[in-house]
Amino acid sequence: MTLTIPQLSLVVLIGVSGSGKSTFVRRHFLPTEVLSSDACRALVSDDENDQSATRDAFEVLHFIAAKRLAAGRLTVIDATNVQPEARKPLVELARRWHCLPVAIVLDLPAPLCQARNRERADRAFGPHVIRSQADQLQRALRSLKREGFRHIYRLDSLEAVESAVIERQPLWNDRRGETGPFDLIGDVHGCFEELCALLTQLGYVVEGGEDQPTARHPAGRQAVFLGDLVDRGPKIPAVLRLVMAMTAAGEALCVPGNHEAKLMKWLDGRPVRIGHGLAESIAQLEREPEPWRAAVRAWIDGLVSHYVLDGGDLVVAHAGLAEEYQGRGSGKVRAFALYGETTGETDAFGLPVRWDWAAAYRGRAHVVYGHTPILEPQWVNRTLCIDTGCVFGGRLTALRWPEKELVSVAARQVYYAPV
Repeated sequence: MTLTIPQLSLVVLIGVSGSGKSTFVRRHFLPTEVLSSDACRALVSDDENDQSATRDAFEVLHFIAAKRLAAGRLTVIDATNVQPEARKPLVELARRWHCLPVAIVLDLPAPLCQARNRERADRAFGPHVIRSQADQLQRALRSLKREGFRHIYRLDSLEAVESAVIERQPLWNDRRGETGPFDLIGDVHGCFEELCALLTQLGYVVEGGEDQPTARHPAGRQAVFLGDLVDRGPKIPAVLRLVMAMTAAGEALCVPGNHEAKLMKWLDGRPVRIGHGLAESIAQLEREPEPWRAAVRAWIDGLVSHYVLDGGDLVVAHAGLAEEYQGRGSGKVRAFALYGETTGETDAFGLPVRWDWAAAYRGRAHVVYGHTPILEPQWVNRTLCIDTGCVFGGRLTALRWPEKELVSVAARQVYYAPV
């Protein structure tokens, strides 16, 4: 059995005493990746079986786990973890550091575990302890998903334990191995003519017209779209066709914008407020066949919140991304990537007041984003916004990476009046 776990995750072993958890983690993980409750008891009391030191031991364990997760290190918890109150702080740790909690359950027969404990002189507890832990484990199996564990693996026999293989999987946003060169493109908002002109200026061969547009770069450069392809502009289906074709052919990457998130709600038939240009998307998409609209919905749903590229030196997200969220996966990470972070206030125009995260940014990676239209892109602490308001009569802008060269084309007209 192959157990696929995210490269950055908190792996929680769950099993009664004697189920072989420590042997399992020694076989599959580095010693530095494993935090053992027994070892932590020994650290604080010089005796790994001193149950009176359990509270202090878990304080140490949680502290070290937090430090590892903050540093982006996979962390494995070796303890019984059969009680919900033992698992709850671990799930909270994973959420705090925006990584996924994984449960590996060793559900072996209680008599086998009892026999193993009888062979260990340091385990002087009766069979009632194992029976109690086994009952708690069975209840845990019914609640792990509800508790927040994203991956759950149950090994219910010696054969399953012996044959288990751990496969570490990079997060979908981890594209550090891709070094470009890239052409990062700001918010398009249905400006198809300007997009074709910008791609042509960047050296791409654009063909096929509005019904079947394609684009490729003869030198192998890759476009990266920073979201908000839809709403407000005049040729939204054509923009979607082009970007979908480029991503399918490996000619481009794309992250979602807040406008794609809102459009997907409409495509799903969910209640949504028709504003900020969504009416234009609806009017244009309603003229398209239903199967194509379903393909658009599936494509948007598959977009990843952000990408870490070029050895970790480049991060792309629609609204930017603070350092603590880069290369991680959680609802909070996705929300920041889509919307940025607001103060909860609104300005004189009724627009949300946004926290200036870029002013406080001190990360190593360069972060390139869009979302908030500006007149002129300027680097701020290794961050750069390249939304220059094409749909509002401004320009459509791209950043060539790693050259850090800005390229832009002027809007042909004002398509949507800005507030």
